[in-house]
Amino acid sequence: MASLLGEKLFEISGQGPAPSKDFYNFVITRNEVILNMWTISLRRENKFRPPKMQKSTFPHFLLDKELQDEVSRVFGEKILDYSLSLCQGNYDYLDRLQDDLLLKIISFLQLKDRFVLAQLSKRFKMLCNSEKFWELIVKNDCPNYNPELEDLAKAMGWKITYFTFFHDGTNYNDNSNDTTSNDTKKQ
Repeated sequence: MASLLGEKLFEISGQGPAPSKDFYNFVITRNEVILNMWTISLRRENKFRPPKMQKSTFPHFLLDKELQDEVSRVFGEKILDYSLSLCQGNYDYLDRLQDDLLLKIISFLQLKDRFVLAQLSKRFKMLCNSEKFWELIVKNDCPNYNPELEDLAKAMGWKITYFTFFHDGTNYNDNSNDTTSNDTKKQ
């Protein structure tokens, strides 16, 4: 699993809270936390001011309340919580998987679970609504699919093709893994 981790675990940039115009960049690598700050000002004394950089190892960042407060002030409490979690070794491996692999994993879920997953994050929403995802669903999960429908699906869109031709609108289990019939489920 460690091979899924790149050198940068997390990075975010943005302008500091108003009225400041200062620009911040926050990076978490495999072994340190880096907060860069550029002062943006029209004042003459700030014209040649170099950027500030605060570096900290994970153990020091976990104890450095001043640096934590600065991250929280600029990027918010959720970013701070996520950063602390990363520094404690709690990595989100699912978020680091390639899209093709995630699509394959998602394709094993039932339709209702896919809709719930799409609400989890922007990335999952994008994946669950992508044409590539719906193409996988139609080609792999729909028993009446035949290659003659491919041109129609490309013209109409794979998602529309799925709901037009293969989804019956009831509590449809689009995975063939479940052998329970709909009549048994209703009881």
